[in-house]
Amino acid sequence: MSVRAGGAARSVELRFPGPDRDLAATLLVPPGPGPFPAAVLVSGSGPVDRDSNAPKLAIDSTRQLAHALAEAGIASLRYDKRGVGGSRLLRDGTTEGKDAWKRVGLFDNADDASAAYAALAARPEVDLSHLFLVGHSEGATLVAHVGARLVAEGAGPRPAGVVLLAMAAVPGDAVLRWQTSAVLPTLPAPVRALLKLLRVDVVAKVSRNHDRLRSTTTDVARIGGAAINARWFREFLDHDPRHDLRALTVPVLAVTGSKDLQVDPADLDAIAALVPGPVETWCAPDVSHLLRTQSGPASLRAYKTEVRRPVEPAVLERVTSWLAGQAAVGSPWTAPTGRPR
Repeated sequence: MSVRAGGAARSVELRFPGPDRDLAATLLVPPGPGPFPAAVLVSGSGPVDRDSNAPKLAIDSTRQLAHALAEAGIASLRYDKRGVGGSRLLRDGTTEGKDAWKRVGLFDNADDASAAYAALAARPEVDLSHLFLVGHSEGATLVAHVGARLVAEGAGPRPAGVVLLAMAAVPGDAVLRWQTSAVLPTLPAPVRALLKLLRVDVVAKVSRNHDRLRSTTTDVARIGGAAINARWFREFLDHDPRHDLRALTVPVLAVTGSKDLQVDPADLDAIAALVPGPVETWCAPDVSHLLRTQSGPASLRAYKTEVRRPVEPAVLERVTSWLAGQAAVGSPWTAPTGRPR
């Protein structure tokens, strides 16, 4: 374990035991003696590291959120997903290949999020009465699942709250069909015209791919010539997050951007109706799935330019002030000027 200064906060690089390996993580601790309220930060889908960075898209959302939380007096633990970054290292000292993440299932990821929560709870810097789960995209699905399980089991410290950033409230197959329908109108006009001319029903084609994925039996399978994380897809397609939402009796904050093309913003209403505990929802104006403000019509093509800008400060403020309010620590965080650290 190594410790280095990180501005006013203290950054601790560590490894914690997961179900099949030790996972690499960063614990960010606010200045002062503690113990502090603390949150596990869980990233979205694909080969993303503790900062939510993928090889071809540096989203950086969990790193920026961690520093915003530290400024609000809240510690956080974020980690490299299984098969990614420092979490490619196995207990026998060997390192997996760069595509190892494709063998990992949705519920493997949930088990790792649960292990991260247990690791955070074991830290002396942490106030066990104020432990939170925060997830983005797939990470939101995972923390809802883990939170529901912790509430049901009643073992270990109960979460003081759960934050769901860009979470879908329908099964995975419905999410992917909705994504297709939402993205189609944003395609270039010549592409839309060609699809119409060829009478291609893209949504129906996506559904047929779902059937092909469900028929696979291996962790990784080739669909359309590409190696796909088939086990993850099989589990995701049929996972219904509504069961977990109905079990969340702890306070919940759900935030989705109005220009999200990967999760239907209307799912916020479903979350509010399903969660039996105290729930607050917010549809962030003009915010995309990457938690940045997007000008003009919603578009996936804007992602590569969006990530050059910081996460929308209003999103960071809403999350940090809600967590601070739940933990009754200090005053709400104020967005700093310039690019986050």
